[in-house]
Amino acid sequence: MQLNDFVKTLNEWGQQQVPFLFLVDYEMKKPQAWKVSEVDHTELLYDFHGITNAQPHVKVDSFDFQIAPPEIASYEKKFHAVIQSLNRGDTFLANLTDRTEIELNASLKEIFYESQARYKISYRDEFVVFSPEIFIQIRDQSIYSFPMKGTIDASIPNAAQVILSNEKEMAEHVTMVDLIRNDLSLVASGVKVSKFRYIEELKTNQRNLLQVSSRIEGELPTSYLNHIGDILVALLPAGSISGAPKRKTCELLAAVEGRDRGYYTGVCGYFDGQQLDAGVMIRFIEKENEKLFFRSGGGITTQSNLQDEFQELINKVYVPIS
Repeated sequence: MQLNDFVKTLNEWGQQQVPFLFLVDYEMKKPQAWKVSEVDHTELLYDFHGITNAQPHVKVDSFDFQIAPPEIASYEKKFHAVIQSLNRGDTFLANLTDRTEIELNASLKEIFYESQARYKISYRDEFVVFSPEIFIQIRDQSIYSFPMKGTIDASIPNAAQVILSNEKEMAEHVTMVDLIRNDLSLVASGVKVSKFRYIEELKTNQRNLLQVSSRIEGELPTSYLNHIGDILVALLPAGSISGAPKRKTCELLAAVEGRDRGYYTGVCGYFDGQQLDAGVMIRFIEKENEKLFFRSGGGITTQSNLQDEFQELINKVYVPIS
């Protein structure tokens, strides 16, 4: 589906209050949308906050997850290219991503069933996503966003205090909150930060993580249901997985990363006829030539340290199975 057709379709379904499901890739080249009544569960499984088309399944007896991290030398070249751009002033925050080869004793569909997350998608035998990050929620004419920036191993002594007092993490989070506030102002009025830097804990098969989020909200026009597609696309790509300023940073990341992200760091969502709930497709495993790759990343600023950023990228390679 072309992007213009995607926007038009979502606007029409919003106006008609038809429940639908959608996926939009990061580059916005392959957006897809389905009426909920027409989703084929053999091709697409979804679970958004318990709203799901999941089928009965057999639980995996044991779960084995092995990773082969990318060479730090390869990541280092990309990292320094971003740092050079930051030092020139082309960008002040860039979310650099990479991929890690993994081995699993479970299928992508089994990972969908076994993982615990706000947003879960299993698409054909191509990818599975189990994301904790909200992109936007629309309820009762209000729009909300919850940018997530800052991750730390929960086992570190005083982990919450450590990450909340870290100057680099604070600068990154403030930049992201400002970007998302500006983004929401494109489609809403009275935009405000209603909750700043709160901690959430994620339990995973590897380790428990703490992540830092904020809540931003605004009021939509009374005719918002007629413009669901326009609202969604106006905010893409998500600021939390691109950077600031958005356009220049996206150009930088495309050059540095060297491959399309595809559906990784795109958005997925569910519209029930009145309310919209959309997530950012992070925590993402894709299949390529029978190999599995986990895609992850983190925000880079002038204060970033190579070893710390590389470790954060590896720390995010997990499946949320306790």
